[in-house]
Amino acid sequence: MAVITYRQALHDTLREEMLVDEDVFLIGEEIGVFEGSYKITAGLLDEFGEKRVRDTPIAEEGFVGAAVGAAMLGLRPVAELMTINFSLIALDQIVNHAAKIYGMFGGQCSVPMVMRTPGGGGQQLGATHSQNIELYYAFVPGLKVVAPSTPADARSLLLASIRDNDPVLFLENLSLYNTKGEVPEQAEQVEIGKAAVTRPGSDVTIIGYSRMATVAQQVAEKLADEEGISAEVVDLRSLRPLDRDTLVQSVRKTGCAVIAEDDWLTYGIGAEVAASLSDGAFDYLDVPVRRVAAAEVPLPYAKPLERAALPSADSLTTAVRETLDAVGRRR
Repeated sequence: MAVITYRQALHDTLREEMLVDEDVFLIGEEIGVFEGSYKITAGLLDEFGEKRVRDTPIAEEGFVGAAVGAAMLGLRPVAELMTINFSLIALDQIVNHAAKIYGMFGGQCSVPMVMRTPGGGGQQLGATHSQNIELYYAFVPGLKVVAPSTPADARSLLLASIRDNDPVLFLENLSLYNTKGEVPEQAEQVEIGKAAVTRPGSDVTIIGYSRMATVAQQVAEKLADEEGISAEVVDLRSLRPLDRDTLVQSVRKTGCAVIAEDDWLTYGIGAEVAASLSDGAFDYLDVPVRRVAAAEVPLPYAKPLERAALPSADSLTTAVRETLDAVGRRR
């Protein structure tokens, strides 16, 4: 296996899918000449030309709408939104068109498109450029929403998203672009809607997605090394559909759950996960489900305040310890 960055995994997958399927094309702001704000599309304009790497004006509603139309006519567009915060400009196209057309047309017309977009805080980009608003889209039937945390999952889930016949929102946390990991040379397409148990354990289940799935892994390893705590880590990977079965099975085994998320606590992804655990594992829970999330404020620009507002390894570690203390499992 090659060790590459999350960024490189995305780039390589886009390129490979464009090579094998002429219906795949890219569209978005500054993805051609400038090679994308985060250089995911570097070199693709030179290789594939303007027909398949389409630079657009700063008009999210316009180019997302164009992608919807292209998908309806049989192409497979991959639209790059410079940041998830700007997806709000295209909310009507995403929610009222991409998500609805298959159902409203009685299944006669699919919308096989991908909307790639980075998000998340920690980069000192200010409150309007640092949000985790994936809940807006995970709420909507007709959309699929995925949030890979590793280079390997970025590759396999992007492959699955491009080949899927439904519209997929593909979330990329900014802090993950430079992270490295092993990636198979031959990409393996995974099923959208399947969580992954990335670390088995018996004392407590830690559930996360995107950046917080990597933080959960780090916390679990440290707790095992320093305190002998056996934490099972579940990476959601997909927010819609949500793999409730894997979550419930894990918590039925451990009896405890801590959910870590980068979005806000109230009405967050973790709320849906907690409700799912209440429905499917209530009799197995030894202690109430704990949640670790961002402070409910517009994210500050000042670095110390931004850091304080975001969930961290320390805040997750504290929540895990308190959960285990409540049932007397700390060694």
